[in-house]
Amino acid sequence: MSGSGGTDSLQRRDKNEDSITIRFRYLDSTRNFQLDSSVNDYTTVFPIPATNIWLGNTGSASRSILFSPSFQPGFDAGFHAYDVYKYTVERARFFNTTRPYSEINYQLASRSEQMIQLIHTQNIKPNWNFHFQYRLINASGFFKNQKTNHNNYLFTTWYQGVKKRYNAYVILVGNKLAAGENGGVRNPDSLNFSGYKDDRFNMPTFLGGSPLNGNNFFNTDVGTGNRYNEFTTVVRQQYDFGQKDSLVTDSTVVPLFYPRVRLEHSFTYSQGKYTFYDARWDSTYYHNNYDIDLVPGDTVQLRDKWRQLLNDFSIYTFPDAKNLQQFLKLGAAIENLSLTSNQGNFKYYNIFGHAEYRNRTRDQKWDLEANGKLYFAGMNSGDYRAYASLQRFIGKRKGYVQLGFENVNRTPSFIYNTRSSFYLDTNRTKNFNKENTIHFFGSIYQPFLKLRLSGHYYLATNYTYLKNYNELSQQSSPFNVLQVTGEKVFSLGKKWKWHADVYIQQVIGNAEVNLPLLFTRNRIGYEGDLGFKNLQIAFGAELRYHSGYNADGYSPVLGKFQYQDSVNVNNKLPDIAGYVHFRIKGFKLYFRAENLNTAQFSSADGFGWTRNNSMAPNYYYPGFLLRFGIFWSFVN
Repeated sequence: MSGSGGTDSLQRRDKNEDSITIRFRYLDSTRNFQLDSSVNDYTTVFPIPATNIWLGNTGSASRSILFSPSFQPGFDAGFHAYDVYKYTVERARFFNTTRPYSEINYQLASRSEQMIQLIHTQNIKPNWNFHFQYRLINASGFFKNQKTNHNNYLFTTWYQGVKKRYNAYVILVGNKLAAGENGGVRNPDSLNFSGYKDDRFNMPTFLGGSPLNGNNFFNTDVGTGNRYNEFTTVVRQQYDFGQKDSLVTDSTVVPLFYPRVRLEHSFTYSQGKYTFYDARWDSTYYHNNYDIDLVPGDTVQLRDKWRQLLNDFSIYTFPDAKNLQQFLKLGAAIENLSLTSNQGNFKYYNIFGHAEYRNRTRDQKWDLEANGKLYFAGMNSGDYRAYASLQRFIGKRKGYVQLGFENVNRTPSFIYNTRSSFYLDTNRTKNFNKENTIHFFGSIYQPFLKLRLSGHYYLATNYTYLKNYNELSQQSSPFNVLQVTGEKVFSLGKKWKWHADVYIQQVIGNAEVNLPLLFTRNRIGYEGDLGFKNLQIAFGAELRYHSGYNADGYSPVLGKFQYQDSVNVNNKLPDIAGYVHFRIKGFKLYFRAENLNTAQFSSADGFGWTRNNSMAPNYYYPGFLLRFGIFWSFVN
């Protein structure tokens, strides 16, 4: 979905009974995209990005292994460890299709891990479409107390008036995320004990007590852990003033409309409830890590409940009537917020303005985007974001070059505010200044060489972070991060490919930020049709590796990764997976054998999948794991 087209193109089957033309766009995008049905990269159908680590179970807390500070000013509740599993307004798709289209996706993995996704879209009328999407992730996990159960749904509808002056967009999105938290393995040396060779579930963990080893798909209770419930609805209406025209064919007259001025109103209502719950607590763990003393009968329960109401008014002008991808937008918004926490009830507001200019030239050689947002008054007064990007298309053989800049000044997330239930720092008099981050970036893509090079430079001031489970900190002195990326596809034969992605990053300055110097992902295998007309197949091996570094720990109560400098994570072997992916028309199948690197033989215990790689102190990826996925698309 990252480009305007894929290797498949459903619109080419225009002579068959199931022919369809289907395109989609995003709410704030001016471009149309097509579905990508390639099978080369499993991460296109798996919720966790290739550059992320996670806590050993699908659905558990995840973060990018690359430096990635927040560039969103304004209100932020502060809970992001499960963002990769959410449906969001920004990624909500609005379709336009000539025939009803559906997808049924089912993935099954070891220990009864299941993922189900349903998608359906159709045009009620030529100018009115709706789209529905649902996903369930349920995974018991290989280790104790790490069960996850996530439910997501998304509904969008797009209506355009017959005269093409009026547009209405509606989004309903909900995320119900539940993840068990075990605090990690109590004794990492127990990984080598023969008693835990065949079943890691028996290993003692810090949180959650000793539940029974159950893989019941219908049991949605995660016990000790985090429960995040979010709901958002967006209604955007637009009305255009401009010039009418028409296109006359042999049998019909197609009305056309070229807008010159557009009025827009966006209404957003959202609510989020963030809860940590533990009724099987370990008093020593809470005393040592959070300075919380518990007595029999206590229950650990922290909760922040937010409501947000946003009204945004904007006006567009289109200098070139026949180029809707060139426009100037000015707007203002008022935001009302309410919080219910363990500390009481509180109300806040924000008033901000925003501006945007885009120009993708009609010859599609130049692509300019510039936007900014400034908070004039309210809780986040003084926050701002400025962004600019210029892209030049050089040619089919020479590709494109992009240069960009962004700068954000933002209030730290609300968990750094003493009114949050999740403010557990024993020092309640800390004052946190606004974070300021400057980001320069550039990239070049050379399609003839199948090479993409990119670079990022960050200058961060007042960087906020967590350390020691509950200690909130701020890096007052500026520091720099340099990040360089190379992505290259090598041809090893007629249809044998090597996809090599290499990331190098370095912190410059005295900052409590730990990053691996090197991270690389490699896919080596066959990509072709094996001589069959309707077959597209990819099989081979995938390897992920990072150099040793003091990886961030994890604070389960706050649901946040934390800085630590005492444990070095240095996996001697990369994560290795073997895969076979193929597609026959609308049917796709994924079969993967993951964590092959965990194979180990010892004279005392024999063979086992026991060489678990670590991604954070006391947290480990599982041993050998099988994944099987079926993706079936239908033209109704």
